[in-house]
Amino acid sequence: MKSVANPSSAATPSRLLYATSAGLGGAGLNTTSLEGVLTSWRGGYLSRAICYANRQQEVPAGKVRSLQHHPVRLLSCLGSKDYYAAKKTYLDWQAAQELRRGGYDFFHGWSGECFQSLVEARLRGIPSVMDVPTWHRNKGVVKPAETKKEREARLKDRGWRDWRKHLHATRLHNLAEYDLASVLLMPSRKSAETFLVAGIPEHKLQYVGRGVDLARYRPAEAPPEVFRVGFVGALIQRKGVHHLIEAWKRLRLRDAELVLVGSVHEEIKPFLQGAEEAGVRIIGFTSSVQDELRRCAAFAFPSECEGFAKSTLEAAACGLPLIATRESGDAIVDQETGLLIPPNNVDALCAALEHAAKHRDELAEMGRKARALVEREFTWDHYRQRIASGYARALATGY
Repeated sequence: MKSVANPSSAATPSRLLYATSAGLGGAGLNTTSLEGVLTSWRGGYLSRAICYANRQQEVPAGKVRSLQHHPVRLLSCLGSKDYYAAKKTYLDWQAAQELRRGGYDFFHGWSGECFQSLVEARLRGIPSVMDVPTWHRNKGVVKPAETKKEREARLKDRGWRDWRKHLHATRLHNLAEYDLASVLLMPSRKSAETFLVAGIPEHKLQYVGRGVDLARYRPAEAPPEVFRVGFVGALIQRKGVHHLIEAWKRLRLRDAELVLVGSVHEEIKPFLQGAEEAGVRIIGFTSSVQDELRRCAAFAFPSECEGFAKSTLEAAACGLPLIATRESGDAIVDQETGLLIPPNNVDALCAALEHAAKHRDELAEMGRKARALVEREFTWDHYRQRIASGYARALATGY
């Protein structure tokens, strides 16, 4: 999987269409989408970007088509999963319509929301790339295109009573997207592994990683007096927060505090019983993540499945050593930028946290190396350069 510019990387599209169900500017994928659009805008070949909100000033409004006030917003009364699925379906339809009108020579979409658009691009011989925010749909396990359970559900779920289910991208649609896109943009090396296991050829994968704002996320002038460990992200089991809380309760470290920044989901609430007495503090959502990180001595992220957790990069940029799984992304380099732990292993997490508490000088040096890694490989400039290389790769395929 290529991670740097190729000799052909000077090749660029002329009239690119970018489509995302996120917004341009903000947090999370909104930031990533904006940086993706800036790749073609600053390169001089953005024709149009379709999104759901425009919160930035650099790209002219005439180049951005916001769907913020389009009819699909009337479906916001649905549950969040169904509503987001409806948004993605509507975006895909709009992008396909744009391609059908003509005037574009390249398409950039996102997994799970561009099946129709990729079909239209392929029919017109237009090269394309597809951003994959997480792992292959099969998650690193060899599976048939459609399992027996999925086939039975598909045959059963018919009629108007099941209309909400048809808003969601199916496994077959996801697999078709992987095939239709000229190049797949990989957020992390772990993500790429899941595609290789599924039989996707390496030449079709372009590593793009993620980026971080080094001016906003920077180290504190001095480490905290107490051993404060931070976590930033949705408080859900997939991210291993319940294991982190369990480990902290077991250790009962002196002069130590675990700070959880993010929205509390129902599935985590049972694990929070007695957590406060063990030194766990819940911040909830905050727009000043960087300030919370600078108050910490280390950062823990024991996730079992991520594309590339942006909070690990933000923590590394703040000079924090990471206690994280390989599944969290590429900011963790064992014994260099932090301590690598396996997912879903409370004992290993306990050992890493205890080691970090007893060897703060050693971990501080890892934090400095974490900052250096980000400066060297994970700024938004690096991210945009890797996307441009993905465009060149797609152009070289001829479709």
